[in-house]
Amino acid sequence: MDESEGRAKRKRPTMSLHARALKLLAGREYSRAELAKKLAFHADSPEVLEALLDDLVRRNVLSDARYADARSRQLARKFGPTCIQHELRSKGLDQETVERSVDVAKLGALENARAVWGKRFGAPPADALAKAKQMRFLQMRGFSFDIIRAVVPRVGADPDD
Repeated sequence: MDESEGRAKRKRPTMSLHARALKLLAGREYSRAELAKKLAFHADSPEVLEALLDDLVRRNVLSDARYADARSRQLARKFGPTCIQHELRSKGLDQETVERSVDVAKLGALENARAVWGKRFGAPPADALAKAKQMRFLQMRGFSFDIIRAVVPRVGADPDD
């Protein structure tokens, strides 16, 4: 048997559930529900997994609020409050945590929408069809109609107005 066959037959040492959780959390923040989903396959039982998650929360290694803040800041560069809210809810966060993070994202929504619009278009729409396209783009990014109206200039207007 040569060396490569010996390596292939050797088993890698199994990582404990706690070590897996810490390895995942070292890379980025996770919501409790998201981490539970990733670790469920490796847990001996749901009770063991819940005990581990409770311990991580108690020691402040895992925090839904911290995850929500980090994720909303990351998403706010490209998306509006509506998309951020949808993303956070899909990660299993409670309504209060989502609302608090989205409220913070709303503060800079106008500036973010201007940056997103400027990067994508940068010039006022030439006609009503182009204006509708620009408005739909921002709407799909989760910005409110009030913000969209403030960002998208009139047809043929100077973008600095």
